[in-house]
This record gives sequence, structure tokens and C-alpha cells, in this order.
Amino acid sequence: MPGQPRATFELRALGHVESRLRAGDDAPKQADEGAPDAWLVLDPGLADACADLAPGDELVVVTWLHEADRDVQVVHPRDDPARPPTGVFSTRSPARPNPLGLHTVRVLVVDGTRVHVDALEAFDGTPVVDLKPVLTPRR
Repeated sequence: MPGQPRATFELRALGHVESRLRAGDDAPKQADEGAPDAWLVLDPGLADACADLAPGDELVVVTWLHEADRDVQVVHPRDDPARPPTGVFSTRSPARPNPLGLHTVRVLVVDGTRVHVDALEAFDGTPVVDLKPVLTPRR
């Protein structure tokens, strides 16, 4: 709200992505566009937090898109100049004031605090901020 101070807080990386994608330009726009599998390499001190992860689990991986431009407010979706300029809050552009990435993946292997996942469009070295289970809707 105007006139109200911005809240500040600390966000820390829990680990990073190990992927064959080496730079942002290598990454597909969405996971279903050919993203490779990858490893989430988490801090060894998080072993208890990983204890119940299992192959087949669906997770939302929250990443910090550390190379994104945080000053961008309007983009051409998918970097396509034929598309009209659109406010970033209506897009999945990595360029945004707080560049959090959300990636839905399936767990393939859990090896301690290393989690092998399918189709992750984040590139090598991207910080991992959190993991959350995908919840199925109640009926």
C-alpha cells in the first residue's frame, strides 16, 4: 500500500540445481518444452527434511532466478515481439521484481539430500529456495 514501509526478510538458498542446462538461454520456456531431468542438491543439514521424499512424489520446486533482471515490469511474453507488451505479473517471465521460479516436477530418485527430478527448466547453479508437495484437490 502506498506510504507503508516495505517489509524486509531473509531468504536463504537450501541448495542448488545441477543440470546440463548451462545458461538461461539454454533453458526452455516451460518444462514440457524439452526440459531435461536434473538434480536438486540440498544442504546436508536438511537430511531430516528430505526423509519422507520418495520416487513418484510430485513437488513444486521454488527457485531464485538469480540472473533475472529485477527492474523489468513489462515484457513481450515468451520474448516474442509479435506478442503485445504485458505486465510481468500476468506472465511467467523470469524477469520480475522478485524472481521466484515455480517448477512442478516428479521425483525420480532420492539419495540423501540429493533429489533427482524430471523435466526441470532451471539451469545449472540456480539456487533452490524451497520444495513443496503438489496437493491434489479434495472432492
